Amino acid sequence: MAQPARLGRGGRWGRRRLSPAAPLQATAEQAARWRPWMQRALQLAVLGQGRTSPNPMVGCVVLDAEGQLVGEGFHAQAGLPHAEVGALRQAGERGKGGTAIVTLEPCCHHGRTPPCSQALLAAGIGRVVVAMVDPDPRVAGQGLAQLRAAGVEVLAGVCGAEARQLNRAFIHRVTTGRPLGILKWAMSLDGRTALPNGSSQWISGPEARAWVHRLRGQVDAVIVGGGTLRADDPLLTSRGLGPREPLRVVLSRTLDLPPQRQLWDQGPAPTLVVHGPEASALGRQQLDQLGVERLELDLCTPLTVLAALAQRGCNQVLWECGPPLAAEALKQGCVQQLAAVIAPKLLGGVAARTPLGDLGLVDVNGAQQWDLQGVERLGVDWLWHLNNSLRAIKA
Repeated sequence: MAQPARLGRGGRWGRRRLSPAAPLQATAEQAARWRPWMQRALQLAVLGQGRTSPNPMVGCVVLDAEGQLVGEGFHAQAGLPHAEVGALRQAGERGKGGTAIVTLEPCCHHGRTPPCSQALLAAGIGRVVVAMVDPDPRVAGQGLAQLRAAGVEVLAGVCGAEARQLNRAFIHRVTTGRPLGILKWAMSLDGRTALPNGSSQWISGPEARAWVHRLRGQVDAVIVGGGTLRADDPLLTSRGLGPREPLRVVLSRTLDLPPQRQLWDQGPAPTLVVHGPEASALGRQQLDQLGVERLELDLCTPLTVLAALAQRGCNQVLWECGPPLAAEALKQGCVQQLAAVIAPKLLGGVAARTPLGDLGLVDVNGAQQWDLQGVERLGVDWLWHLNNSLRAIKA
């Protein structure tokens, strides 16, 4: 990577005395100067994908006082050192008087690890450039305010859109109290997910199924309903293609579930069954004997389940459920992204299954409009990415 011009303390890009108010928004010229380094920090942040929840993905680059790269770091996993700490350790004394470029505002509170704002001050960093302010109420500009109060120059907004897109799931959770939801299905060219007799394996090809396995390894939880569990007996793992296995969640108000299913074996991945107060005593006893974790909610709905998963630190969930639960999740605002795999096959059949149940529409003009984000080829299949989380991404 080409390095920016040297950044001497007394030159044009030198440190200025600023009051401890809101961070200075980078001008277009400043953003252009710091963009190459921030893009590198964003590349580093992605290395933690799938492992950082409930934390965001963060990358950090440290330059010395002359503008030379002396340290890099990223947040590898919740509970491990944050990106800034790793970069500062690598930089050592060479970071004193230099610049830290971070994809997210440094934290200023004690969690599993000490505050990064204090680590930057202790290292003698003279300038901090961030992509965005942390929307977490425990931070929300306070980390940058601490730095400015100590005389550190602070610039914000460099590659801000890219940083918000990277951490859209984290932003959604801290601003709404619910994980970001992805609804995925595979269907034929004529919109069928199964034949009238229920046959559905396999509509999509091996490349598309491998993509789903990788996606599972990046989300925090995969959610199905009791109907999918009874009909398909899914495994819901990444098959070793992801950085780790997700929490497998089953929604079943009554616990009318078979005694033998792959999800009851928690060797491959943990399983959580969420049910209502009306769940049968036999169903409760059966799961308890199997050692499967249960969670009873007064109201067992997609919305309440997401709130419970947010409390467990889930930033992002994948809905792999049948038509009734998928429609309910959509109606309750629990889906922000769609991933539709379309196979070049025609299944036909008036009674054949479609991806969604009844959405309660009486007029086609009332149908929700989704924004197409991209289309990619997966073997013979096509994957459509659609988005309805603009509000969350802009937060």
